[in-house]
Amino acid sequence: MTATAPVTAATVRRVHRYHLALIGVALLITLLSLVRLLTGDDDLTSSGTFAAGLGYAVPIGLAGLGGLWAERAGVVNIGLEGMMVLGTWFAAWAGYQWGPVAALAAGLLGGALGGLLHAVATVSFGVDHIISGVAINLLGPGVTRFLSEVLYAEGTPAAEAGAGITSSPSMKGVAPDFSLPVLSDGPDLLKRVEETHWFLTSDVAGILGGLTRDVGVLTLLAVALVPISYLLLWHTPFGLRLRACGENPQAAESLGVNVYRAKYVATVISGAFAGLGGVFLVFVSAKYVEGQTAGRGFIGLAAMIFGNWRPGMLAAGASLFGYADGLQLRSSQAVTGLFLFGALLLLCYAAVRIRHNLTASGPSGAGVRSYTVVAVSALAAVLFFWLWLTVEALPNEFVFITPHVLTLLVLSVASQRLRMPQADGVPYRRGEQR
Repeated sequence: MTATAPVTAATVRRVHRYHLALIGVALLITLLSLVRLLTGDDDLTSSGTFAAGLGYAVPIGLAGLGGLWAERAGVVNIGLEGMMVLGTWFAAWAGYQWGPVAALAAGLLGGALGGLLHAVATVSFGVDHIISGVAINLLGPGVTRFLSEVLYAEGTPAAEAGAGITSSPSMKGVAPDFSLPVLSDGPDLLKRVEETHWFLTSDVAGILGGLTRDVGVLTLLAVALVPISYLLLWHTPFGLRLRACGENPQAAESLGVNVYRAKYVATVISGAFAGLGGVFLVFVSAKYVEGQTAGRGFIGLAAMIFGNWRPGMLAAGASLFGYADGLQLRSSQAVTGLFLFGALLLLCYAAVRIRHNLTASGPSGAGVRSYTVVAVSALAAVLFFWLWLTVEALPNEFVFITPHVLTLLVLSVASQRLRMPQADGVPYRRGEQR
């Protein structure tokens, strides 16, 4: 006889969620392929769009991971934008002198210093977390402008190398790009399949080509950090202690957890992740340019909230925002296809809610609020479908703000199921009971 581990209800639920996630991804790709076929906008699933979307999603995802680490320990971190700015400047400064490896280390250190400052203010001195985060968002651009004026002034070696007050010299060397094995061994084959424009087949080829060809080392690192964060936070004693500090620090303290140290560690890691997002931006442009973060720290915070403070869903949110950015960069015409895609998604959502209502409580037992959500979803689907039929091309101003509008819409839908850590943002003092 062989002993087997008992299958718990939690294990069954976890496997069920993974299966649902895979089915959901397959349905989304199928739906997007159908929209591409109906609209004729091939950029909706082209390899170029997904390659650009991946590039936009990485810094957003890294900033979101930074926010996740801090808030799981009970520290609200809206200073991610300022920490990203510090990461970009220090990465470019070190990269100009010593190359990409030094840029990576300096960017991490710059973001971590911002996280350390936030931890000192909020954990040690009890400053309101929002006020401290806003201060860091103001301090980051101010400090980098001051450093640029001092180190990149006229007459300095950096100025002679092409630096200015708002930009740094170009980096020495570049981080290597490479194509992933197996899937991209035959890029010509994937390209030929994509150009056939067959239903679903060419779309899958375009997605695979965009996500596996000419991928940067930092992109692979960012993708790997998602499961690593999940394993560390949910499957190690260290992660359990850290999350306990964000749920009930008094209970964690009673069990011998050093709450102050856990909050410090999480907030410094949070800043380092945000700084890593800044490093990615520097690697893409090969230099620091003032304002190059462009609010990605705030969008990363929105991706974290959309992801319900979980790494997997955070990655999905970052991918969604990155895809919207990449699509509006590739084709303003294709953005109108998102109206039809949104209409179909809302109809599917309404159908799922109706089925849930009927299954859970019978036709007469569902709440008024639940059917109100169904009605609003159906009405919004009709509106999106009408916009797709009537709007031929969006003005450039509306195309530019598409990712931000999408952020607001996604957050408004996701807000119904959000559960933040219970002690997130709550001041903590050792020995005090609440």
